[in-house]
Amino acid sequence: MIREEDIRWDEKGLVPCIIQDYETGRVLTLAYMNRESFRISKERGLTCFWSRSRKELWLKGETSGNYQHIVTMEADCDADALLVRVKKDGPACHLGNNSCFDTDLRINFEEDAHE
Repeated sequence: MIREEDIRWDEKGLVPCIIQDYETGRVLTLAYMNRESFRISKERGLTCFWSRSRKELWLKGETSGNYQHIVTMEADCDADALLVRVKKDGPACHLGNNSCFDTDLRINFEEDAHE
């Protein structure tokens, strides 16, 4: 598991985190951690984020019961983004969807490339 001192935090003290379902490989959400939420995540084994809009810590599942149990946590090659693989207790999205990435933009790049 990545160490806090290895992460390249941005100018606001944040690092983007891609949250992925450990069992299916599906991307669940993109969130941000600060140093405190990173420490909490490592200590508790649950995803904890920094809410940029509310400016407060956010333990995923605290109100909904849809906790995300961390299986692995890795940094990318530049250590400025994290990939967190989780086993989840319920929907990842606050709208009740399995993933926050459930909006189909109806773009087919293969077909568009041939036009």
